[in-house]
Order: sequence, then C-alpha cells, then structure tokens
Amino acid sequence: MSDEAIADEADEADEPDESTPTPPESALAVILAAGEGSRYVGGEHKLEAKLARKPILWWATQHALLAGFAEVLVIEGAVPVSDLVPAEASIAHNDDWADGQAQSLQVAVHYANAFGYDEVVVGLGDQPFAPPEAWRRIAAASQRPIAVAEFGDRQTPPVRLHRDVWRLLPLDGDEGARQLLRSRPEMVTPVPCPGSAVDVDTAAELEHVRRLHFTKELGTWT
Repeated sequence: MSDEAIADEADEADEPDESTPTPPESALAVILAAGEGSRYVGGEHKLEAKLARKPILWWATQHALLAGFAEVLVIEGAVPVSDLVPAEASIAHNDDWADGQAQSLQVAVHYANAFGYDEVVVGLGDQPFAPPEAWRRIAAASQRPIAVAEFGDRQTPPVRLHRDVWRLLPLDGDEGARQLLRSRPEMVTPVPCPGSAVDVDTAAELEHVRRLHFTKELGTWT
C-alpha cells in the first residue's frame, strides 16, 4: 500500500466515535490469526511485530474485547499466539491453517455452534486499526444476515455472519467470507465505520504506518 493510501486511511481514523450498544451475548467475536504471513520478511511473524510497544495482534484483539463481546476467540495456526493477545481472549487452534482462511472460518463457526452463539463477527489479526466502535456497529447491524465494515470506500472485516449463512461459507481456499459477500450481495449490509482498513502484510507497510505516526490512534481507542 502506498504512503498516500495509508495517509488517506489515517485521516479516516480521525472520525469521532458515536456510541453504539454493546454487542448481544449471542455474538462471538473472532480474530483470524492462523496464516503464515509469508509476505512479511522481518525476522519475526508479522503478528509479533510491534506498534506502540504491543504486537499487532494484541491491538486487533484488544479492540474486539473493548467492544464488549461476551467472548473474543483468536484462531491460531502457524504460530502460537498466547503471548501475543490479552489474557481475556480465548484461543482455538486450526490444525489445517496451511489450507487457507476458509479453514479458520470453519473452526470459528464450529466453536460458535458448540457454545450456543448465533452469530460471529470476524476480524483479521493484521488489522489493528479497526476500533471498538467499528466492532460494535457491525454487531448491531442485524437487518440482513451479513454485515461488513465500510472504511471510506473500502469494504473489509470486521464482518458479521449470522448462523443462517454459516453453511454457505467455503470449506477451503484463502478467500474466507469474501466469496460469499460477492455471490450473495442481497444478504449484505455495508456499515460505515470509524477507524481504518489498513492492514500490515509487509515490513515496508509497517514502516509506512510508523512513519506517518498512525499509531497515535491506538491509544485513544484503549
């Protein structure tokens, strides 16, 4: 991502929060953190890289926790994450993480079904700039079975998936829920959110974010 694109995202992150109700107890927050992160070349897994003295994954998980979900579940795979997330988070291991993001989603929905949740709100471990308010807005958008965050003109996770659509999720591949969002637009509610869709896939992107002082937002959300 270019410096200009990240700067635009940073401007969007300055939008003021407006309070939204706490997510219902029927909603499970999920952080997908099982991938290898092969594009990141920095001597460590990208989720271990630090912003404002905390791992990237810690920020993504902490924002979901602060949104007020009854439970936040982190799906691990390529690297263990117990030292990278707040102690309040639950962790489930995806043995088949190398088969793509779809497998992590399947682990999440099986967990949700086993513990009586009716919906999952799914975010990405490398997306630390989705604030608690964005998570709450997605959880509250119940007009259709799917809701997706809209940061400016970009639609990205967090994504709300009601149990009615779990059977439609792919069983393999690396697209996760994107395939379902494209194929069934009538089921999807876009939800404008504060924060940013910026993720960190490469060491260069991490340095761009640091250079633009984008991490100043993190402290205001926690």
